Amino acid sequence: MGRQSTEMLKGVLEGVVLALLSTRPAYGYEITARLRDQGFTDLAEGTVYALLIRIEQRGLVDVERVPSEKGPPRKVFTLNARGREDLTEFWRTWSFLTERLDQLREDGA
Repeated sequence: MGRQSTEMLKGVLEGVVLALLSTRPAYGYEITARLRDQGFTDLAEGTVYALLIRIEQRGLVDVERVPSEKGPPRKVFTLNARGREDLTEFWRTWSFLTERLDQLREDGA
């Protein structure tokens, strides 16, 4: 990804993570792996972990510590009602922006 793509991703990464968590609970490394499977190959694990701390502090997820076969317990994140509201707002904003951007592209073609 180029610099512009990286900056754009930073702006929407929270919504993307919330969308992933809306499908099923997950822990940090699993979220990073799922994002990479979706094509976000340049995404640093530290970026995802920092984002998870922020959404936990904002009360958008519930966290459960689950024993791990390898090492310390994992923090499993589950999207809660407040997080679902935030995700709904994210999709509303995303739709607004994509409609406007599509119009700008069509007007400039």
